[in-house]
Amino acid sequence: MTTIDLVSIIDCLGAPRVAVVGDLILDHYVFGNVSRISPEAPIPVLHVTREEDRLGGAANVAANVLSMGGRAKLIGAIGGDEPGSRFRKLAKAAGALQLSAARTTSRPTVLKTRMVSQNQQMLRVDRESGASLDSSELAEVVTRCDSALKGAGAVVISDYGKGVVTPASAQAVIKAARKAGVPVIVDPKGRDYSRYKGATAVTPNRAEAEAATGIDCSSMAGVEAAGRKLCSELKLKVAVITLSAQGVAVIPARGEMAHFPAQARSVYDVTGAGDTFIAAFTLCIAAGSDFNTAARIANYAAALKVARFGAVAITREELRRSVMSAHEGYHHAGKVLGHDELGQALKAHRKRGEKIVFTNGCFDLLHQGHVTYLNFCRGQGDVVVIGVNSDASVRHLKGPTRPVNEEDARARVLAALADVDYVTVFEEDTPEKLIRRIAPDVLVKGEDWSGKQVAGADYVTQRGGKVVFAPFVAGKSTTSLIEKMGAKRRK
Repeated sequence: MTTIDLVSIIDCLGAPRVAVVGDLILDHYVFGNVSRISPEAPIPVLHVTREEDRLGGAANVAANVLSMGGRAKLIGAIGGDEPGSRFRKLAKAAGALQLSAARTTSRPTVLKTRMVSQNQQMLRVDRESGASLDSSELAEVVTRCDSALKGAGAVVISDYGKGVVTPASAQAVIKAARKAGVPVIVDPKGRDYSRYKGATAVTPNRAEAEAATGIDCSSMAGVEAAGRKLCSELKLKVAVITLSAQGVAVIPARGEMAHFPAQARSVYDVTGAGDTFIAAFTLCIAAGSDFNTAARIANYAAALKVARFGAVAITREELRRSVMSAHEGYHHAGKVLGHDELGQALKAHRKRGEKIVFTNGCFDLLHQGHVTYLNFCRGQGDVVVIGVNSDASVRHLKGPTRPVNEEDARARVLAALADVDYVTVFEEDTPEKLIRRIAPDVLVKGEDWSGKQVAGADYVTQRGGKVVFAPFVAGKSTTSLIEKMGAKRRK
């Protein structure tokens, strides 16, 4: 099956319904800047600039199902506390997400707080109880699962080891699903997988498969042996083992193993990558895809996730562009968009409450100053958009000998950087029109623009956004590089 066939399958997925049962977690992010060390102890001081909540655990799986065009019903348990209220508000804001959560009094809502500077985690603080749900609460979760099976194309059991997925509850869900003819895909936890017996598939990573089977998975032969053992002992149809940089292995109960290499990406943050993988895999299964096709598409989805910070949901259009880029032979082409495509892509990010950062420039002969500047942009929000001056615009601004590299080449080089999410080319001398179209939350310019009239600045600030000036790397510019090359040629 070719990559263009995968694109066709993605286009025809429809909107299958997926029931997601598991541990519900509220992810809280505290973003800030670090510029000094505490005088009280040798630790960094985080100056907080913003905070936000995101759906975590099984809820992140459901969020990914929704963003990829499916329908999701989320089943679990939430405490009757303030974090629980915040979780319910987030779920309600997700629109099409149907939350069916038991209200538990036996333990609090699981809350994970991450302290972040320059989009790097400094510290994670977990608030949770080790206590299991009481028997009546577990029974309510199972009852809610039975109800969710009606009309479902597949079920995900997302086990984070927080007490919702017990041997009894897992087996009750699996047996009910099998009776209804609904496939069950499990994201497992721990060493004892016996609770998942009778499921359709499990999706452990390499380390998890090794821990569960006791088989060394450092080689593909070991991976296959572990998968065969899981299929045999748990009566699975298939074991799908994710291999990080080596991609994914699909080991069926009968037949040959299939291995699909990883999609080349700069790994930015692996948080939630497993959630994205199982969401895409299950969505494809619910739509009628075979295991190999589902794994290949899920492989692309997980690659998109690791290039972004935090638990984020991947959209179907992003997934489609990623596969199409591979078909075109240029992996990062999916980041280079026209203005209309970019507007559609940013709608999905805004719906998730993500902060849009914009900057612009010629970016001719990419150098250290550019890379430092773009890394600064990454630290200002969630999504970094670069506006690149067209060739005609550069010639008008810089003279007839510029640019050195044509606009397509400049855009593609920028798209290859992990700090960049989207690149678009504009024809005008200034990006004023583009900024009004994108409506960024943050506009970044170099500090050499401080005190000058910045195109689009008034529009951004009037909308409640801000203009930020990035530190300037002295002596690093395209002009100086060209001058050095000219001097060397004259010698």
